[in-house]
Amino acid sequence: MLKPIRTVATAALLTIATFAMAAGLRGDHPDTYVVKKGDTLWDIAGTFLQKPWLWPEIWQANPQVENPHLIYPGDVLSLAYLNRVTAQPGPRQLAPVTGVPLSQIEPFLKDLRVVDEIDSLPHVVGLEEDRLRSAKGQVVYIKGLPGAVAGQRYAVVRPTQRYARLDRTMCCDIFDAADLDNRGRRTIDFERHWTNVVVPDHGSEILGYELMQQATGTVTRGEVGGIEATTMVLDDSGREVRIGDRLIPVAAQPYDLQFFPHPPRQQFEYGRARVLAVADMLRTGGPRDVVALSVGARDGVDNGTVFSGWRVGSEVVDRMSTGSGWDRSEDSFGRANRVRLPDEFAGHLMVFRTFDKVSYALVMEGIRPIQVGHELKHPDAPY
Repeated sequence: MLKPIRTVATAALLTIATFAMAAGLRGDHPDTYVVKKGDTLWDIAGTFLQKPWLWPEIWQANPQVENPHLIYPGDVLSLAYLNRVTAQPGPRQLAPVTGVPLSQIEPFLKDLRVVDEIDSLPHVVGLEEDRLRSAKGQVVYIKGLPGAVAGQRYAVVRPTQRYARLDRTMCCDIFDAADLDNRGRRTIDFERHWTNVVVPDHGSEILGYELMQQATGTVTRGEVGGIEATTMVLDDSGREVRIGDRLIPVAAQPYDLQFFPHPPRQQFEYGRARVLAVADMLRTGGPRDVVALSVGARDGVDNGTVFSGWRVGSEVVDRMSTGSGWDRSEDSFGRANRVRLPDEFAGHLMVFRTFDKVSYALVMEGIRPIQVGHELKHPDAPY
C-alpha cells in the first residue's frame, strides 16, 4: 500500500514543482497582496511572476467573486495551493484595475481608430461663412449623408496614416506607414503624429487607414429642398475641422478597458509581425510609448497579447574571408561574403487595442529602445 501512495505523492510534488517553474514565480513573491488604487494588472502580475504575461496560468479567482476577470482595489490576492493566485473580494468601491495605465493610452482609445478604407466615408465639403477652419458652435456642411435627419451625431475624423504591406523580399515583408493630409492623400509633414517607415511605395496590401477624431457634431438639417449638403453644428471643443475631413457615426465606448496579459496564440512567420510606427517620436520608443503593429484580429491578436520586440540582425561583410578589399564599399561584395548577425532583444510590448489588420501596443519594459521595423516574437523567445 505504501508504494502506490508514495508514487502518487511524488507525482503530485513533481507536478507542483513543474508548474512553479513553468509559471516562473519570483523568488521574492509575497504570499498575499492587497490591490491598491493606481495598480495595473501588469504590475500585479510582475509582483508574483518573473514573466507577467504568464498571469493566466496562475490566476484563479475565488468562486465568491462575481466577475472573475476583474480585480478591484481592496481585493486580497493570495498565492494558494498549486501556486495559483486567488482573490478575496474587497469593498468594491472603486473601478477595477486595468492592464496598463489608462492615462498613457487614453488618446489612442478615444481619438484614434483604424478602418479598411476611407473613400466611401462622408466628408466635409464646406464651412460656415466659407471659413478655412471651424470649431465648436460653428456650422459645417457634409457631402455623402443623403439620409441624415436632425439629431443624429457624427464624429469628424481626419486620415493621418496609411499602413501598407509592400512587396515581399527574400526574408520578410516590407511595411509602409505613410503620413496623409486631411484628404487622405500621402504627404510630407514634419509635424506628424507617428514616425514614417522609409521604403519604396509599390504596395500590394493596405492594412488600414488611421483616423484621428477632430470633433463631434449634431445634424440640424438634412439634404432638403434640392440642397446636396447636410448641415451639422460642431458641439465639442476638440481640434479644428477642415474641408476634406471625414465623418463616422459616434460610437459608445468602442474599446475595451479590461484585458489580461497573455502570450500570442501563434508564432508568426518571420517578417510578418513588425513594429509599423512609433507615436510622437522620431523612430524609437521606450517604456510607456505607444507603437503600431502590423498584425491584428485577423492574425489572432487580441487585447492583452504580449510580444517581445527584436532589432533585426544586420547583414555584414566578412572582410576576413575575402583576403582583400578592406577599403571597398560593402555594396561591392556578393552574398557569399556576407554574414547574417543574430536579432537583438529590445523589450516587451502589450497590445491594448486591436483592429482587423493593425493593433496598438504599449511598450512595457526593455533594455534598449523599440524601433520602427523591429521584429515581433513570442515573449519567451530566448535572448
